[in-house]
Amino acid sequence: MYRTILAERDGRVGRIWLNRPDVRNAFNAVMIGELRDALRSLAGDAAVRVIVLSGKGASFCAGADLAWMCDSVRSSRDQNLRESLDLAECLYDVYAVPKPTVARVNGPAIGGGIGFVSACDIAVSSTGARFGLSEVKIGLVPAAISPYVLRRIGESRARQYFLTGERFDARRAEEIGLVNIAVEPGELDAKVEEIVSSLLSSGPEALAKAKELLTRVPGMDFAEVKRYTAEMIAGLRTSAEAQEGMAAFLEKRKPTWSD
Repeated sequence: MYRTILAERDGRVGRIWLNRPDVRNAFNAVMIGELRDALRSLAGDAAVRVIVLSGKGASFCAGADLAWMCDSVRSSRDQNLRESLDLAECLYDVYAVPKPTVARVNGPAIGGGIGFVSACDIAVSSTGARFGLSEVKIGLVPAAISPYVLRRIGESRARQYFLTGERFDARRAEEIGLVNIAVEPGELDAKVEEIVSSLLSSGPEALAKAKELLTRVPGMDFAEVKRYTAEMIAGLRTSAEAQEGMAAFLEKRKPTWSD
């Protein structure tokens, strides 16, 4: 159904593949729109509990398609603004979807590709992947992706890589927190599935609420956060999911959502 991505439901796992391997999965306006549509579909599918994002071919994502970027020179400022807002909304969709997201970084992630890695909850990389925030090399900046990259690696490292545009390997990406785990290429799928299995063993409502905490708590002051967190845990304690989880623990069995 899509021209630039593949999307599928594999049991309880939704999988989205960036599918432009001839241009190293660089994204354009079409891919942004299709990604947003696929995320909405998987988010609304009650059977889907986890979403995995990866790239077809040898690359994860080379960032924005340069041919598309060059065409933008002939577009109006309003058109450029609309397309930039679409990208910003797409990244936020990845970040805020109420289901856990795992980036399977199978190869190089450059520029906006790092944005997609950073917007996911957990990132697992092949040691064969390379990374770079090279926008300044062509007179641009990593604007739309900056909120997610800053959250991942912090200001000090963001200053280094935003300004130098230098490339770095997967071990360095792991060291600075851009990816959570870097493994040898032959171990990538096994490690991703291990993490997916761990996520599937947790309560789906609890996972959604945990993501809500991660999004909202950093922007709250203590007066606000005390009430907010108390109300959240009080509500969850009386929920059917929590009652099942606590009963399963006491009865030394798996909860129903793990079946």
